[in-house]
Amino acid sequence: MKHLFNTLFLSIILCAFALTASGQESKVNVQSEQASTSITTDTTVAKPKKAMNRLTVGGYGEAVGSRMFYSNNYKRYTDASLYKNAKGFGQFDLPHVVFYISYNFGKGWSMAAEVEFEHGGTESAVEVEEEETGEYEKEIERGGEVALEQFWIQKSFSPAANLRAGHMVVPVGATNNAHMPTEFFTVFRPEGENTIFPCTWHETGISFWGMKGDWRYEAMFIAGLDADRFNNKNWIHDGNGSPYEFKMATAYAGAARIDNFSIPGLRLSLSGYIGNSANNTLNANNKYDGLHGTVAIGAFDFLYKGHNFVARGNFDYGHLSNSLEISKANKETRKDSPSPKNNVAEAAIAAGVEAGYDIFAPITKLHRKGHKFYIFGRYDYYDSMFRTVSAMTDEKEWGRHKVTVGFNYYPIRQIVIKGEYSNRIFRAPYNNEPTISLGICYAGMFHFL
Repeated sequence: MKHLFNTLFLSIILCAFALTASGQESKVNVQSEQASTSITTDTTVAKPKKAMNRLTVGGYGEAVGSRMFYSNNYKRYTDASLYKNAKGFGQFDLPHVVFYISYNFGKGWSMAAEVEFEHGGTESAVEVEEEETGEYEKEIERGGEVALEQFWIQKSFSPAANLRAGHMVVPVGATNNAHMPTEFFTVFRPEGENTIFPCTWHETGISFWGMKGDWRYEAMFIAGLDADRFNNKNWIHDGNGSPYEFKMATAYAGAARIDNFSIPGLRLSLSGYIGNSANNTLNANNKYDGLHGTVAIGAFDFLYKGHNFVARGNFDYGHLSNSLEISKANKETRKDSPSPKNNVAEAAIAAGVEAGYDIFAPITKLHRKGHKFYIFGRYDYYDSMFRTVSAMTDEKEWGRHKVTVGFNYYPIRQIVIKGEYSNRIFRAPYNNEPTISLGICYAGMFHFL
């Protein structure tokens, strides 16, 4: 099975380079998608004459309805045979509603802030525990009532040298770098990275970034993850959150990303992260003494836009040291602690590729009015327990494939209506999980003139 993923990784890279043979569009088209990514990237260093010219507001949001053709019973993995022909269920959701503001003070100084409401709430919810007894549990992702996803102040010395400090998005992987709904085809964010990594991943720290020629680069110094929050289903996904009114920073980490735009229409990117996670939590019992819990991540992603065709892909691999010791310590944590108290794997993986074609492009009248209608397909494989140490049970239900087909209709550039059919495919004896989803989304940044 692991040979399949090596082959997939090579196929993604070959696909990216093969696409360049027809890449006659300007590289500006690819850069514009990255530059539009909320506040993860570049604030223009300008010298406006009027104060209002310095102000930018905007944001993005998603409203989604889904019908699932499988059981939502908490035992559907532990007793899969009982739910093979179960009735489905439906749900409505507001996955992300985000408000953004930035201001250019002049002389190279700027700031930006972004507030996010997830699922229309305050980041607290009641969930049914799937791995244990089906009991109801209150889940708190972060202390506070709303998520301040970004707040930073930046000094720009030149396009090649910008220093940023505050709370920022960590651009590791494809989705964290481009997470607005106009930057991926699926109704929900691509499932692989959104499962095993924090997404959108935001941390407090210092960043140095710049653009020089065909290259964009960024390096960050940030707080480490919290091993208390790791689990079997989502690997390190919850490790950047804090149930407290502050984020522990006993352990530190570094992240980096580099993008290349040398080939017209194509962006190729590498990103990575490394940092310790043990003892980066409130813990009076010193359960992690002597452990590092080092999280190391390597990621490759690409974007191609040309000839009314868009393709994106990613491959991500992560490794956690001391996974067995961390798993044992978490399961021994007090019952009232926020730790999930289950196993965490030594390695996790996510790979995905999607491609879409604008069928309105040959219709001159629609094309001139800016209408676009993409028909797309996507494939994902992700496994939050891709490799476990020999003393730990490999929970095979967390190795998942997902196939998605659907459409994206753009009546105008900032608004997209999405529809899709997807099927999450499991190994036997687990049941597949087909779903139909429909969503309407917007994303835009607006300058005051």
